[in-house]
This record gives sequence, structure tokens and C-alpha cells, in this order.
Amino acid sequence: MSARIRKGDKVVVITGRDKGRAGEVLEVRPTQNRAVVRGINVVKRHQRQSAQQEGGIISKELSVHMSNLALVDPSDGKPTRIGFKMVGDKKVRFAKRSGAEIDG
Repeated sequence: MSARIRKGDKVVVITGRDKGRAGEVLEVRPTQNRAVVRGINVVKRHQRQSAQQEGGIISKELSVHMSNLALVDPSDGKPTRIGFKMVGDKKVRFAKRSGAEIDG
């Protein structure tokens, strides 16, 4: 199965607290239908000191549900849906907004 959103994609949040903000996908969790995006859904967590890590309050990104993300169209930078088409014998993703192929 080909995933619509993959690690390294530039996405924009379409609903929720971070609506309108964009970032790069750091991690995709297909079984949970969620993704971790750089700079999105940042929370502060209290970290206990250990031998490897210093204690204190740290900021980290939590996952966002895939339905709240849209891929950024490579041609104009606006949110777009993703389609699939066959080019030769390869299945490639394309932006439905402009028809441009998406690298990956």
C-alpha cells in the first residue's frame, strides 16, 4: 500500500489548534493513522533527571491525526489532496490541485 503522506513531506495543518501552520513530517505511524510534524502540536513535558538525560521542562512534538493534515502543493504552496497514477510501470503520487507529480 502506498501512503498518501510520507516522511519528509511538507504538510499544512487544516484544522485544530495549529491550523494554517506548516512543517515537515518527521515520522509516520500508519497503524495509528497519525504523523509527527516538526513544530506542530508542541507540548511541554517535565523530564526527570537520569544518567543519560538532564532533568527539567522539555518541549516535544506529539503526533497529529492524518485527517488534519494536507500535503503542500509543490507548484503553488497551497494545501492539496493526493492522487495516484501509473507512469510507465511505477505508481506515483500527484497533487490533485495542479496535477504536479510529488517526489518521493
